Amino acid sequence: MKREDALEIILTTKIIAVIRMSNPAKLRSVVEAIQRGGVKAIEITLTTPGALDSIRDMAAAKPAGVLIGAGTVLDAASAATVIRAGADFVVSPVLDREVIRVCRESDTFVAPGAFTPTEILAAWRLGADVVKVFPATSVGPKFFKDMKGPFPQIRLMPTGGVDLVNAADFIGHGASCVAIGTALLDPKSIANDDWEGLTAKAEALVKSLSQAGAGPRR
Repeated sequence: MKREDALEIILTTKIIAVIRMSNPAKLRSVVEAIQRGGVKAIEITLTTPGALDSIRDMAAAKPAGVLIGAGTVLDAASAATVIRAGADFVVSPVLDREVIRVCRESDTFVAPGAFTPTEILAAWRLGADVVKVFPATSVGPKFFKDMKGPFPQIRLMPTGGVDLVNAADFIGHGASCVAIGTALLDPKSIANDDWEGLTAKAEALVKSLSQAGAGPRR
């Protein structure tokens, strides 16, 4: 999927679901459950066992309008590998110039990590589609409102400590989208194969984010 198309989906739904699982056997069921709840962007971190095979298999079988991406991408070689495997987007916890370059050359959505205003601006100037702010709970929702003052054009995505309660608050304070992991992908629900419970959580989250924001921010 082209970068602009992935960007549109992520900014419209305002959420990337981050999957870190030690049991890849249940990965497909988890993804299907949250997709039914309206979550369209699924990030599989490279710390997940068998992550590359999962990205390849799920990218080939995904329904229209769904994104399968790669997270915890730390270098250009890894970025190139996941893109060849079919990843629609790339997320990194750090700001790496070469990761951004590889993604832009392949017309792939990229969200590098940053924390300070200097890093945020540097990431944007290098070509980030969205800048991932991690860990977001260390600064809180107000940080995103403060950043909109000097950087109204920069799209920010809080990650780390985002949950079903505060996600809408981050959007309401100026974040363009959020990345959320265990708060949505409840380990107990997964262990009990409670796919309906995961779907219900996803539906509630998507609804709250839709009400908190006014639409895509380009």
